[in-house]
Amino acid sequence: MRAALGDPDLFGTIFTGPSFDAWCVMLIALVGETLLPAELTIFTALTGREREPRCLVDEAWFIVGRRGGKTRAATLLAAYIAALCDHTDVLAPGERATLPIMSASMWQAAKALQYLDGIFSHVPALKQLVTGQTVDTISLSNGVDIECRPASFRTIRGATAIAVVCDELAFWRSEETSRNPDREILNAARPALATTGGPLVVISTAYDQRGELPATFRSAYGAKGDPLILVAKAGSRTMNPTLPQRVVDRAYERDPLSARSEYDSEFRTDISGFADATLIEAAVERGVHVRAPLPFVHYVAFTDPSGGSSDSMTLGIGHVEKDRYVLDFLAERRAPFSPDSVIMEFVGALKQYRVGTVSGDRYAGEWPREAFAKQGVAYAPAEQNKSDIYLAFLPLLNSGRVALLDNARAIAQLTSLERRTARGGRDSVDHPPGSHDDVANSAAGVLVLASAASGPMHLAPEVVQRVRRNAAMVARLRAAGHDPTAYRRRGPPAFFN
Repeated sequence: MRAALGDPDLFGTIFTGPSFDAWCVMLIALVGETLLPAELTIFTALTGREREPRCLVDEAWFIVGRRGGKTRAATLLAAYIAALCDHTDVLAPGERATLPIMSASMWQAAKALQYLDGIFSHVPALKQLVTGQTVDTISLSNGVDIECRPASFRTIRGATAIAVVCDELAFWRSEETSRNPDREILNAARPALATTGGPLVVISTAYDQRGELPATFRSAYGAKGDPLILVAKAGSRTMNPTLPQRVVDRAYERDPLSARSEYDSEFRTDISGFADATLIEAAVERGVHVRAPLPFVHYVAFTDPSGGSSDSMTLGIGHVEKDRYVLDFLAERRAPFSPDSVIMEFVGALKQYRVGTVSGDRYAGEWPREAFAKQGVAYAPAEQNKSDIYLAFLPLLNSGRVALLDNARAIAQLTSLERRTARGGRDSVDHPPGSHDDVANSAAGVLVLASAASGPMHLAPEVVQRVRRNAAMVARLRAAGHDPTAYRRRGPPAFFN
Protein backbone atom coordinates (compact mmCIF):
# COMPACT_ATOMS: atom_id res chain seq x y z
CA MET A 1 0.00 0.00 0.00
CA ARG A 2 2.77 2.45 0.84
CA ALA A 3 4.42 1.75 -2.50
CA ALA A 4 1.14 2.07 -4.42
CA LEU A 5 0.30 5.40 -2.74
CA GLY A 6 3.68 6.80 -3.69
CA ASP A 7 3.87 5.39 -7.24
CA PRO A 8 2.95 8.01 -9.86
CA ASP A 9 1.90 5.17 -12.17
CA LEU A 10 -0.63 3.95 -9.59
CA PHE A 11 -2.16 6.10 -6.82
CA GLY A 12 0.62 8.66 -6.53
CA THR A 13 -1.31 11.26 -8.54
CA ILE A 14 -4.65 10.56 -6.87
CA PHE A 15 -3.81 10.97 -3.17
CA THR A 16 -1.41 13.92 -3.33
CA GLY A 17 -0.46 16.63 -0.85
CA PRO A 18 -0.56 16.86 2.95
CA SER A 19 -4.38 16.94 2.96
CA PHE A 20 -4.35 13.15 2.51
CA ASP A 21 -1.66 12.38 5.09
CA ALA A 22 -4.08 11.06 7.72
CA TRP A 23 -5.88 8.82 5.24
CA CYS A 24 -2.60 7.44 3.90
CA VAL A 25 -1.57 6.54 7.45
CA MET A 26 -4.82 4.68 8.09
CA LEU A 27 -4.74 2.81 4.77
CA ILE A 28 -1.14 1.69 5.35
CA ALA A 29 -1.96 0.54 8.88
CA LEU A 30 -5.19 -1.20 7.82
CA VAL A 31 -3.42 -3.60 5.44
CA GLY A 32 -0.81 -4.50 8.08
CA GLU A 33 2.23 -2.48 7.03
CA THR A 34 4.57 -0.78 9.50
CA LEU A 35 4.22 2.94 10.19
CA LEU A 36 7.01 5.49 10.49
CA PRO A 37 7.38 7.34 13.84
CA ALA A 38 5.64 10.47 12.55
CA GLU A 39 2.86 8.36 11.06
CA LEU A 40 2.44 6.47 14.32
CA THR A 41 1.72 9.77 16.10
CA ILE A 42 -1.15 10.43 13.69
CA PHE A 43 -2.35 6.85 14.06
CA THR A 44 -2.44 7.10 17.87
CA ALA A 45 -4.38 10.38 17.75
CA LEU A 46 -7.03 8.83 15.51
CA THR A 47 -7.37 5.39 17.13
CA GLY A 48 -6.26 5.75 20.74
CA ARG A 49 -3.75 2.92 20.18
CA GLU A 50 -0.01 3.16 20.61
CA ARG A 51 0.97 0.75 17.86
CA GLU A 52 -0.36 -0.27 14.46
CA PRO A 53 -1.87 -3.75 13.84
CA ARG A 54 1.07 -4.99 11.64
CA CYS A 55 -1.28 -7.46 9.96
CA LEU A 56 -4.36 -7.15 7.79
CA VAL A 57 -7.27 -6.33 10.11
CA ASP A 58 -10.58 -8.16 10.08
CA GLU A 59 -12.56 -4.95 10.37
CA ALA A 60 -11.81 -1.24 10.01
CA TRP A 61 -14.30 1.39 11.18
CA PHE A 62 -13.78 5.05 10.23
CA ILE A 63 -16.07 7.51 12.04
CA VAL A 64 -15.29 10.74 10.19
CA GLY A 65 -17.17 14.02 9.69
CA ARG A 66 -18.78 15.29 6.50
CA ARG A 67 -16.49 16.18 3.59
CA GLY A 68 -13.69 14.29 5.32
CA GLY A 69 -12.81 12.20 2.25
CA LYS A 70 -14.37 8.93 3.44
CA THR A 71 -15.80 7.68 0.15
CA ARG A 72 -12.72 8.71 -1.81
CA ALA A 73 -10.45 6.79 0.57
CA ALA A 74 -12.75 3.76 0.61
CA THR A 75 -12.90 3.50 -3.17
CA LEU A 76 -9.10 3.77 -3.41
CA LEU A 77 -8.84 0.93 -0.89
CA ALA A 78 -11.34 -1.08 -2.95
CA ALA A 79 -9.30 -0.50 -6.12
CA TYR A 80 -6.12 -1.58 -4.31
CA ILE A 81 -7.62 -4.82 -2.96
CA ALA A 82 -9.44 -5.67 -6.19
CA ALA A 83 -6.70 -4.84 -8.72
CA LEU A 84 -3.35 -5.08 -6.95
CA CYS A 85 -3.82 -8.10 -4.68
CA ASP A 86 -3.73 -11.75 -5.75
CA HIS A 87 -6.81 -13.77 -4.76
CA THR A 88 -6.29 -16.94 -6.81
CA ASP A 89 -5.56 -19.03 -3.72
CA VAL A 90 -9.04 -18.35 -2.26
CA LEU A 91 -11.08 -18.75 -5.45
CA ALA A 92 -12.20 -21.98 -7.09
CA PRO A 93 -11.42 -22.42 -10.81
CA GLY A 94 -13.80 -20.18 -12.74
CA GLU A 95 -15.13 -18.49 -9.62
CA ARG A 96 -15.38 -14.72 -9.60
CA ALA A 97 -14.88 -12.72 -6.42
CA THR A 98 -16.95 -9.69 -5.50
CA LEU A 99 -16.09 -6.50 -3.66
CA PRO A 100 -19.36 -4.80 -2.76
CA ILE A 101 -19.46 -1.14 -1.77
CA MET A 102 -22.83 -0.81 -0.04
CA SER A 103 -24.41 2.59 0.48
CA ALA A 104 -27.54 3.96 2.10
CA SER A 105 -29.16 4.82 -1.23
CA MET A 106 -28.82 4.33 -4.98
CA TRP A 107 -27.66 7.93 -5.31
CA GLN A 108 -24.77 7.38 -2.87
CA ALA A 109 -23.87 4.11 -4.58
CA ALA A 110 -23.64 5.97 -7.89
CA LYS A 111 -21.25 8.50 -6.31
CA ALA A 112 -18.96 5.69 -5.15
CA LEU A 113 -18.96 4.24 -8.66
CA GLN A 114 -17.95 7.64 -10.05
CA TYR A 115 -14.90 7.70 -7.78
CA LEU A 116 -13.99 4.16 -8.87
CA ASP A 117 -14.44 4.98 -12.53
CA GLY A 118 -12.14 7.98 -12.06
CA ILE A 119 -9.42 5.81 -10.50
CA PHE A 120 -9.53 3.11 -13.19
CA SER A 121 -9.74 5.70 -16.00
CA HIS A 122 -6.89 7.82 -14.58
CA VAL A 123 -4.39 5.00 -14.04
CA PRO A 124 -3.40 3.29 -17.33
CA ALA A 125 -2.19 0.11 -15.60
CA LEU A 126 -5.56 -0.30 -13.88
CA LYS A 127 -7.56 0.64 -16.96
CA GLN A 128 -6.08 -2.34 -18.79
CA LEU A 129 -7.65 -4.66 -16.22
CA VAL A 130 -11.23 -3.49 -16.90
CA THR A 131 -13.15 -5.99 -19.04
CA GLY A 132 -16.62 -4.61 -18.56
CA GLN A 133 -18.65 -1.94 -16.80
CA THR A 134 -22.36 -1.57 -16.08
CA VAL A 135 -24.39 0.98 -14.14
CA ASP A 136 -23.26 -0.55 -10.85
CA THR A 137 -20.31 -2.90 -11.52
CA ILE A 138 -16.72 -2.75 -12.76
CA SER A 139 -15.45 -6.18 -13.88
CA LEU A 140 -11.73 -6.92 -13.92
CA SER A 141 -9.72 -9.49 -15.90
CA ASN A 142 -8.37 -11.04 -12.68
CA GLY A 143 -11.81 -12.41 -11.77
CA VAL A 144 -12.99 -9.60 -9.45
CA ASP A 145 -16.21 -7.58 -9.72
CA ILE A 146 -16.47 -4.30 -7.79
CA GLU A 147 -20.16 -3.63 -7.17
CA CYS A 148 -21.67 -0.37 -5.92
CA ARG A 149 -25.21 -0.87 -4.68
CA PRO A 150 -27.70 0.02 -1.91
CA ALA A 151 -27.24 -1.92 1.31
CA SER A 152 -29.31 -5.10 1.59
CA PHE A 153 -28.87 -8.14 3.78
CA ARG A 154 -30.57 -10.24 1.10
CA THR A 155 -28.30 -9.49 -1.87
CA ILE A 156 -25.00 -9.93 0.00
CA ARG A 157 -25.76 -13.54 0.88
CA GLY A 158 -24.03 -16.28 -1.11
CA ALA A 159 -21.22 -14.07 -2.40
CA THR A 160 -17.49 -14.73 -2.09
CA ALA A 161 -16.21 -11.32 -1.07
CA ILE A 162 -12.58 -10.21 -0.90
CA ALA A 163 -13.65 -7.10 1.02
CA VAL A 164 -16.88 -5.35 1.93
CA VAL A 165 -17.17 -1.56 2.19
CA CYS A 166 -20.12 -0.09 4.10
CA ASP A 167 -20.72 3.57 3.27
CA GLU A 168 -22.54 5.82 5.82
CA LEU A 169 -23.64 2.94 8.02
CA ALA A 170 -25.26 5.22 10.61
CA PHE A 171 -27.86 6.27 8.04
CA TRP A 172 -28.87 2.88 6.75
CA ARG A 173 -32.63 2.86 7.00
CA SER A 174 -35.16 0.55 5.40
CA GLU A 175 -38.91 0.96 5.21
CA GLU A 176 -39.19 -2.73 4.39
CA THR A 177 -37.05 -4.07 7.27
CA SER A 178 -38.30 -3.24 10.72
CA ARG A 179 -35.45 -4.17 13.03
CA ASN A 180 -31.74 -3.28 12.98
CA PRO A 181 -31.05 -3.22 9.22
CA ASP A 182 -27.38 -2.36 9.89
CA ARG A 183 -26.89 -5.38 12.14
CA GLU A 184 -28.71 -7.71 9.74
CA ILE A 185 -26.60 -6.57 6.80
CA LEU A 186 -23.30 -6.84 8.68
CA ASN A 187 -24.24 -10.30 9.94
CA ALA A 188 -24.96 -11.33 6.35
CA ALA A 189 -21.72 -9.76 5.04
CA ARG A 190 -19.23 -11.28 7.49
CA PRO A 191 -19.70 -14.91 6.31
CA ALA A 192 -18.98 -13.76 2.74
CA LEU A 193 -15.48 -12.81 3.95
CA ALA A 194 -14.87 -15.97 5.97
CA THR A 195 -12.96 -17.93 3.32
CA THR A 196 -11.05 -15.02 1.79
CA GLY A 197 -9.87 -13.23 4.95
CA GLY A 198 -10.81 -9.90 3.40
CA PRO A 199 -11.60 -6.88 5.58
CA LEU A 200 -14.96 -5.41 6.48
CA VAL A 201 -14.56 -1.64 6.09
CA VAL A 202 -17.13 0.77 7.55
CA ILE A 203 -17.08 4.49 6.84
CA SER A 204 -19.68 6.81 8.31
CA THR A 205 -20.45 10.15 9.87
CA ALA A 206 -21.54 9.87 13.50
CA TYR A 207 -25.24 10.25 14.23
CA ASP A 208 -27.26 9.03 17.21
CA GLN A 209 -26.54 6.46 19.91
CA ARG A 210 -28.38 3.60 18.18
CA GLY A 211 -27.02 0.93 15.90
CA GLU A 212 -23.75 -0.84 15.20
CA LEU A 213 -21.58 2.27 14.70
CA PRO A 214 -21.75 3.64 18.29
CA ALA A 215 -21.79 0.10 19.69
CA THR A 216 -18.54 -0.80 17.91
CA PHE A 217 -16.97 2.50 18.92
CA ARG A 218 -17.74 1.80 22.56
CA SER A 219 -16.43 -1.77 22.45
CA ALA A 220 -13.44 -1.56 20.09
CA TYR A 221 -12.02 1.98 20.15
CA GLY A 222 -8.72 2.52 21.95
CA ALA A 223 -6.03 0.31 23.43
CA LYS A 224 -8.45 -2.16 25.04
CA GLY A 225 -10.27 -2.93 21.80
CA ASP A 226 -9.83 -6.04 19.70
CA PRO A 227 -6.49 -5.57 17.85
CA LEU A 228 -8.04 -6.93 14.64
CA ILE A 229 -10.94 -4.46 14.77
CA LEU A 230 -9.50 -1.05 14.02
CA VAL A 231 -11.64 1.97 14.95
CA ALA A 232 -10.65 5.53 14.05
CA LYS A 233 -12.61 8.67 14.90
CA ALA A 234 -11.87 12.17 13.62
CA GLY A 235 -13.44 15.46 12.63
CA SER A 236 -13.78 16.59 9.06
CA ARG A 237 -10.84 19.01 9.04
CA THR A 238 -8.52 16.47 10.68
CA MET A 239 -8.92 14.15 7.70
CA ASN A 240 -9.37 16.92 5.13
CA PRO A 241 -7.57 20.15 6.13
CA THR A 242 -8.65 21.79 2.87
CA LEU A 243 -12.24 22.05 4.14
CA PRO A 244 -12.76 25.78 4.90
CA GLN A 245 -13.11 26.53 8.60
CA ARG A 246 -15.91 29.00 7.82
CA VAL A 247 -18.09 26.11 6.62
CA VAL A 248 -17.80 24.48 10.03
CA ASP A 249 -18.25 27.79 11.87
CA ARG A 250 -21.46 28.59 10.03
CA ALA A 251 -22.81 25.12 10.74
CA TYR A 252 -22.21 25.70 14.46
CA GLU A 253 -24.01 29.04 14.26
CA ARG A 254 -27.07 27.41 12.69
CA ASP A 255 -27.29 24.30 14.88
CA PRO A 256 -24.45 23.45 17.31
CA LEU A 257 -25.76 19.96 18.11
CA SER A 258 -26.02 19.03 14.46
CA ALA A 259 -22.62 20.56 13.63
CA ARG A 260 -20.86 18.54 16.37
CA SER A 261 -22.18 15.39 14.73
CA GLU A 262 -21.68 16.40 11.11
CA TYR A 263 -18.22 17.95 11.30
CA ASP A 264 -16.66 16.88 14.61
CA SER A 265 -18.01 13.33 14.41
CA GLU A 266 -19.52 13.31 17.90
CA PHE A 267 -22.49 11.06 18.54
CA ARG A 268 -25.63 13.02 19.27
CA THR A 269 -27.11 12.79 22.74
CA ASP A 270 -30.26 14.76 21.93
CA ILE A 271 -31.61 12.02 19.64
CA SER A 272 -32.82 8.64 20.81
CA GLY A 273 -35.10 5.92 19.57
CA PHE A 274 -38.81 6.59 19.95
CA ALA A 275 -39.77 3.11 21.19
CA ASP A 276 -38.08 -0.21 21.84
CA ALA A 277 -38.39 -2.40 18.77
CA THR A 278 -39.39 -5.37 20.92
CA LEU A 279 -42.41 -3.44 22.22
CA ILE A 280 -43.53 -2.66 18.69
CA GLU A 281 -43.01 -6.27 17.58
CA ALA A 282 -44.96 -7.52 20.63
CA ALA A 283 -47.94 -5.36 19.65
CA VAL A 284 -48.12 -6.86 16.15
CA GLU A 285 -50.55 -9.72 15.55
CA ARG A 286 -48.60 -11.70 12.97
CA GLY A 287 -50.58 -12.87 9.97
CA VAL A 288 -53.37 -10.34 10.58
CA HIS A 289 -53.28 -7.76 7.78
CA VAL A 290 -56.86 -6.45 8.09
CA ARG A 291 -59.78 -6.98 10.47
CA ALA A 292 -63.27 -7.15 8.99
CA PRO A 293 -65.86 -4.65 10.27
CA LEU A 294 -68.03 -6.00 13.08
CA PRO A 295 -71.61 -5.04 13.96
CA PHE A 296 -72.24 -2.97 17.08
CA VAL A 297 -68.66 -1.63 17.05
CA HIS A 298 -67.89 2.07 16.83
CA TYR A 299 -64.89 2.74 14.57
CA VAL A 300 -62.74 5.85 14.23
CA ALA A 301 -60.41 6.84 11.40
CA PHE A 302 -57.32 8.95 10.84
CA THR A 303 -55.71 9.95 7.54
CA ASP A 304 -52.40 11.52 6.56
CA PRO A 305 -53.28 13.48 3.40
CA SER A 306 -50.90 14.06 0.50
CA GLY A 307 -51.09 15.95 -2.75
CA GLY A 308 -49.90 12.87 -4.65
CA SER A 309 -46.54 14.11 -5.93
CA SER A 310 -44.05 12.99 -3.27
CA ASP A 311 -45.45 11.63 0.03
CA SER A 312 -47.82 8.70 0.46
CA MET A 313 -51.43 9.16 1.48
CA THR A 314 -52.51 6.81 4.25
CA LEU A 315 -55.62 5.83 6.19
CA GLY A 316 -56.03 3.99 9.48
CA ILE A 317 -59.25 2.66 11.01
CA GLY A 318 -59.49 1.30 14.55
CA HIS A 319 -61.66 0.75 17.61
CA VAL A 320 -61.59 0.17 21.35
CA GLU A 321 -62.07 -3.42 22.51
CA LYS A 322 -62.40 -3.67 26.29
CA ASP A 323 -59.08 -2.18 27.44
CA ARG A 324 -57.25 -2.57 24.10
CA TYR A 325 -56.84 -0.18 21.19
CA VAL A 326 -57.15 -2.18 18.01
CA LEU A 327 -55.95 -1.24 14.52
CA ASP A 328 -58.38 -2.78 12.01
CA PHE A 329 -57.45 -1.29 8.65
CA LEU A 330 -54.35 0.42 7.27
CA ALA A 331 -53.91 1.56 3.69
CA GLU A 332 -51.12 3.41 1.89
CA ARG A 333 -51.08 4.78 -1.62
CA ARG A 334 -47.60 5.79 -2.72
CA ALA A 335 -46.89 8.77 -4.93
CA PRO A 336 -47.53 9.56 -7.69
CA PHE A 337 -51.31 9.22 -7.54
CA SER A 338 -54.51 11.16 -8.11
CA PRO A 339 -55.70 12.56 -4.74
CA ASP A 340 -59.37 12.47 -5.80
CA SER A 341 -59.24 8.80 -6.78
CA VAL A 342 -57.46 7.85 -3.54
CA ILE A 343 -60.02 9.76 -1.47
CA MET A 344 -62.83 7.92 -3.27
CA GLU A 345 -61.09 4.63 -2.46
CA PHE A 346 -60.60 5.62 1.18
CA VAL A 347 -64.23 6.74 1.49
CA GLY A 348 -65.28 3.28 0.31
CA ALA A 349 -63.32 1.74 3.18
CA LEU A 350 -64.72 4.27 5.66
CA LYS A 351 -68.29 3.41 4.66
CA GLN A 352 -67.61 -0.30 5.15
CA TYR A 353 -66.65 0.49 8.75
CA ARG A 354 -69.58 2.92 9.17
CA VAL A 355 -67.27 5.90 9.74
CA GLY A 356 -68.75 9.26 8.85
CA THR A 357 -65.92 11.49 10.11
CA VAL A 358 -62.19 11.10 9.51
CA SER A 359 -59.52 13.06 11.39
CA GLY A 360 -56.30 14.25 9.80
CA ASP A 361 -53.46 16.72 9.68
CA ARG A 362 -54.66 20.28 10.29
CA TYR A 363 -51.73 21.62 8.25
CA ALA A 364 -52.94 20.00 5.03
CA GLY A 365 -55.15 23.00 4.26
CA GLU A 366 -58.76 23.02 3.07
CA TRP A 367 -58.52 20.58 0.18
CA PRO A 368 -58.92 17.37 2.27
CA ARG A 369 -62.04 18.81 3.95
CA GLU A 370 -63.56 19.73 0.59
CA ALA A 371 -62.53 16.49 -1.12
CA PHE A 372 -63.93 14.24 1.62
CA ALA A 373 -67.10 16.36 1.91
CA LYS A 374 -67.84 15.75 -1.79
CA GLN A 375 -67.94 12.04 -0.96
CA GLY A 376 -70.18 12.50 2.07
CA VAL A 377 -67.50 12.18 4.76
CA ALA A 378 -66.61 14.94 7.22
CA TYR A 379 -62.92 15.81 7.71
CA ALA A 380 -61.97 16.99 11.20
CA PRO A 381 -58.49 18.51 11.66
CA ALA A 382 -56.63 16.75 14.46
CA GLU A 383 -56.21 18.67 17.69
CA GLN A 384 -52.62 17.41 18.10
CA ASN A 385 -49.71 17.76 15.72
CA LYS A 386 -47.81 14.70 14.50
CA SER A 387 -45.17 14.84 17.23
CA ASP A 388 -47.77 15.12 19.99
CA ILE A 389 -49.68 12.18 18.51
CA TYR A 390 -46.57 10.00 18.72
CA LEU A 391 -45.90 11.10 22.30
CA ALA A 392 -49.51 10.23 23.21
CA PHE A 393 -49.21 6.88 21.42
CA LEU A 394 -46.10 5.83 23.36
CA PRO A 395 -47.85 5.23 26.75
CA LEU A 396 -50.46 3.09 24.99
CA LEU A 397 -47.69 1.05 23.40
CA ASN A 398 -45.72 0.74 26.63
CA SER A 399 -48.80 -0.47 28.49
CA GLY A 400 -49.22 -3.41 26.09
CA ARG A 401 -52.76 -2.32 25.20
CA VAL A 402 -52.14 -1.81 21.47
CA ALA A 403 -53.00 -4.38 18.76
CA LEU A 404 -51.22 -3.55 15.50
CA LEU A 405 -51.61 -5.12 12.07
CA ASP A 406 -48.89 -7.12 10.35
CA ASN A 407 -47.83 -4.25 8.08
CA ALA A 408 -44.09 -4.21 7.33
CA ARG A 409 -43.88 -0.53 6.43
CA ALA A 410 -45.80 0.60 9.49
CA ILE A 411 -43.59 -1.50 11.77
CA ALA A 412 -40.41 -0.26 10.09
CA GLN A 413 -41.49 3.38 10.26
CA LEU A 414 -42.53 3.14 13.91
CA THR A 415 -39.23 1.44 14.76
CA SER A 416 -37.12 4.09 13.03
CA LEU A 417 -38.83 7.12 14.61
CA GLU A 418 -36.51 9.47 16.46
CA ARG A 419 -37.16 11.31 19.70
CA ARG A 420 -35.36 14.63 20.01
CA THR A 421 -34.92 16.75 23.11
CA ALA A 422 -34.59 20.48 22.50
CA ARG A 423 -32.44 22.71 24.68
CA GLY A 424 -35.59 23.89 26.46
CA GLY A 425 -36.36 20.29 27.47
CA ARG A 426 -39.32 19.79 25.11
CA ASP A 427 -39.42 16.46 23.30
CA SER A 428 -40.44 15.98 19.69
CA VAL A 429 -40.77 12.86 17.53
CA ASP A 430 -40.20 12.62 13.79
CA HIS A 431 -38.81 10.34 11.11
CA PRO A 432 -35.03 10.25 10.43
CA PRO A 433 -33.57 12.39 7.65
CA GLY A 434 -34.49 11.04 4.24
CA SER A 435 -37.15 8.68 5.59
CA HIS A 436 -40.95 8.72 5.84
CA ASP A 437 -43.58 8.13 8.51
CA ASP A 438 -46.86 8.41 6.59
CA VAL A 439 -48.04 4.90 7.48
CA ALA A 440 -46.87 5.18 11.09
CA ASN A 441 -48.68 8.50 11.41
CA SER A 442 -52.07 7.04 10.48
CA ALA A 443 -51.52 3.94 12.64
CA ALA A 444 -50.59 5.97 15.72
CA GLY A 445 -53.13 8.68 14.97
CA VAL A 446 -56.14 6.40 14.83
CA LEU A 447 -55.21 4.55 18.03
CA VAL A 448 -54.68 7.82 19.92
CA LEU A 449 -58.04 8.94 18.56
CA ALA A 450 -59.62 5.70 19.77
CA SER A 451 -58.11 6.12 23.24
CA ALA A 452 -59.46 9.67 23.48
CA ALA A 453 -62.94 8.42 22.56
CA SER A 454 -62.82 5.48 24.97
CA GLY A 455 -64.95 5.33 28.10
CA PRO A 456 -68.68 4.61 27.91
CA MET A 457 -69.40 2.94 24.58
CA HIS A 458 -70.78 5.27 21.91
CA LEU A 459 -72.54 3.40 19.12
CA ALA A 460 -73.17 4.78 15.67
CA PRO A 461 -76.71 6.32 15.33
CA GLU A 462 -77.89 3.69 12.83
CA VAL A 463 -76.70 0.94 15.20
CA VAL A 464 -78.62 2.51 18.09
CA GLN A 465 -81.78 2.68 15.96
CA ARG A 466 -81.42 -0.97 14.94
CA VAL A 467 -80.93 -2.09 18.53
CA ARG A 468 -83.99 -0.15 19.70
CA ARG A 469 -86.10 -1.50 16.82
CA ASN A 470 -85.06 -5.09 17.59
CA ALA A 471 -85.78 -4.62 21.30
CA ALA A 472 -89.25 -3.27 20.54
CA MET A 473 -89.92 -6.18 18.18
CA VAL A 474 -88.90 -8.71 20.85
CA ALA A 475 -91.21 -7.04 23.39
CA ARG A 476 -94.18 -7.13 20.98
CA LEU A 477 -93.54 -10.78 20.10
CA ARG A 478 -93.54 -11.77 23.75
CA ALA A 479 -96.65 -9.71 24.43
CA ALA A 480 -98.41 -11.58 21.59
CA GLY A 481 -97.37 -14.92 23.08
CA HIS A 482 -94.67 -15.72 20.50
CA ASP A 483 -91.14 -17.04 21.14
CA PRO A 484 -88.72 -14.39 19.73
CA THR A 485 -85.99 -16.97 19.05
CA ALA A 486 -88.25 -18.77 16.57
CA TYR A 487 -88.11 -15.82 14.17
CA ARG A 488 -84.34 -15.27 14.00
CA ARG A 489 -84.10 -16.69 10.48
CA ARG A 490 -87.57 -16.57 8.95
CA GLY A 491 -88.54 -13.13 10.24
CA PRO A 492 -91.44 -11.87 12.39
CA PRO A 493 -95.15 -12.67 11.76
CA ALA A 494 -96.92 -10.82 8.98
CA PHE A 495 -98.67 -8.36 11.31
CA PHE A 496 -95.26 -6.76 12.09
CA ASN A 497 -94.87 -5.61 8.52
